[in-house]
Amino acid sequence: MEPLSWTGSIAFLNPLLMIAIAALVLSILIWIVGSILLPEEQVSVNADGTVAASGGIRGLTQQALRFSFLACVGLALAYLVLGILMGTSAGIIGAMSQQFLPVWVALIIVFAMSIAFKRRLGLYGKLYDSPIGMIGFGLVTFWVFTGIFGALDLIVTHDPLVQVSGMKNKVPGTPLPNLEEGEYAWYLLGGDNLARDVFSRMVKGAWIVVQIAPLATLFAFMVGITLGLPAGYYGGRLDTFLSFLANLILAFPVILLFYLLVTPEIVATGVPNYMAAVLFVFPILFIGVLLNSRFYTRPNFRTPLLIGVLGVAIWFYLSLISTGGYVINTDSYRIWGLPTYLDLFDIPGGILVVFVSVVFVNSPTVFRIVRGLALDIKTRDYVAAAQTRGEGPWYIMLWEILPNARGPLIVDFCLRIGYTTILLGTLGFFGLGLPPESPDWGSTINEGRKLLSIYLHPALPPALALLSLVLGLNLLADGLREESLKD
Repeated sequence: MEPLSWTGSIAFLNPLLMIAIAALVLSILIWIVGSILLPEEQVSVNADGTVAASGGIRGLTQQALRFSFLACVGLALAYLVLGILMGTSAGIIGAMSQQFLPVWVALIIVFAMSIAFKRRLGLYGKLYDSPIGMIGFGLVTFWVFTGIFGALDLIVTHDPLVQVSGMKNKVPGTPLPNLEEGEYAWYLLGGDNLARDVFSRMVKGAWIVVQIAPLATLFAFMVGITLGLPAGYYGGRLDTFLSFLANLILAFPVILLFYLLVTPEIVATGVPNYMAAVLFVFPILFIGVLLNSRFYTRPNFRTPLLIGVLGVAIWFYLSLISTGGYVINTDSYRIWGLPTYLDLFDIPGGILVVFVSVVFVNSPTVFRIVRGLALDIKTRDYVAAAQTRGEGPWYIMLWEILPNARGPLIVDFCLRIGYTTILLGTLGFFGLGLPPESPDWGSTINEGRKLLSIYLHPALPPALALLSLVLGLNLLADGLREESLKD
């Protein structure tokens, strides 16, 4: 069987793409130089009151920049559509386009439905008025759907942990030497130094990132909000004490703190499990206080609601911190947890340690942001009006202050997922937390770097995946910030 080239029968698009990219780069350079050296554009006011800017070199440069960018996008879509239609005849690009077909369908459905109903979707709907926000959201949702469909084995071509004889460090598009029935015929992005499929490991690694990064960031926000609101609202000794604890944690370098938390000696003592037992309580506290403050005046409705919601939350909490029926299970002692027949899921030890470490490191920063927002917002008139009505402190904090702080918090949430993704990659790169055979992007980059001077293909795909996801999260945060400022 013949190896696959990158573009196969659609190689006629390659010169056009090179020309479009060269035009885009040249336009960007001219635009940067022009913005420094050329004078400002002359602005004139028309008779009807509208403002018009004269063309000139800057105008022509902006037009060239716009058209070259649209040409690059159009050619990228041409590669994608032709690749889906032609499959392996279009080379590696075509084969990968076909493998990602469930992702493309899901993206089209999400964008079509969102654009159709964007006026009813609040801040999320307004995101589609921002080109930067749409690009960022597209990149993020691409990797989210890739992780989900990859976990369902709808995208991967091979088992990411299986080694195939003769495929060690093979270049992209290499066919398998001894093909079995029902087995995919090629390693689309080549093989790594252990003869595993780089493409499948990249896809499976997306699922690990999609699981850990958003959930760990959400838990960190629960901790930061639950402690930051009372610190900012009450002030005094409570604020001093909590701020001291937050500053104490922030005083440690992040990487050093991670090293301390995920080293085997610390893990063997059960410290991460104790931390999980403490940190995972905060979402329960947050939900309980939120519902109690909202429905405090309706006890007949509040009491059964709290019993039901908190019962389920505590069940999930015990399932999270229990592994094999134990909360702590060391050589010296054991602490019983949830019985195995009630345990909904077991989190692998490596993932739990990384999860707890990320929550612990991010919580103080979120605390300081929420505290600062609470200090500012508590002086507003609508807070004074709520106090005059006789509302309780937690009602004011959760239903008056927190909703009016949602703009900065949503933006920071997106950015913090990006930081968490980088931290996960860093931990994997140093071989900490997750097991060595894990297909997470950091571990894959670390494995590929050992032969980087000879073979680029094992390390480059996960590195580009990590780059594109973090870029998407930053663009999404910029789009949300831009739209939230318009409110």
